[in-house]
Amino acid sequence: MCFVRKSSCGYLLATVIFVCFLTAPRVGSAAVVKTVDNHGTWSLLGGYGFTHPGMGKTKKWVETVDLIFQHEQVLIDQIGSSWYQGRHSLLVELPVYLVVDPVLEPMVALNFLACWTFTANDESLPYVFGGGGPLYTDAEIQGMGAHLNGNYLFGAGLRYKIRGDRYLKFEYRFNHISNGGRKDPNDPLNSSKILFGITF
Repeated sequence: MCFVRKSSCGYLLATVIFVCFLTAPRVGSAAVVKTVDNHGTWSLLGGYGFTHPGMGKTKKWVETVDLIFQHEQVLIDQIGSSWYQGRHSLLVELPVYLVVDPVLEPMVALNFLACWTFTANDESLPYVFGGGGPLYTDAEIQGMGAHLNGNYLFGAGLRYKIRGDRYLKFEYRFNHISNGGRKDPNDPLNSSKILFGITF
């Protein structure tokens, strides 16, 4: 995929998605079936991440323990019907990735993600998302030539209702980290992250 091999393409894709969803109208079409609380919800996610050496230009094996604070802001109320009924939202999150191999150092990011949630079933809500943002780290990982990097990702997840407005969340995301060619070396980190969390 182009953003795996060319980080500038990934940056452009993330920016376009972010701008499109941020500027989307907040009024649904005639197919709106109900109104969503536009104050959004908070989530806390935790999990594990690992790179894929050999994918694109990724060379190093890196493992992380992840903690993500996330806020969802609904942009378009629920629209459509049947299985594709859903809503558009903007996810703003502050991830902290603690690198545990090959070094012990944190990475801190700020992400803006466009999200579509399928809402036909009130008990189980699948969702997909994509976007990115800046990431800073002091981790001395061979091949990373800069402390300030771009952090681009896409993924899918499931919200499972446990009571009231509280949901458990299960999520997979593919994550690409690079400095956009600003400094050499620029070996990207292409990784998978498996996350679990709860809304509140």
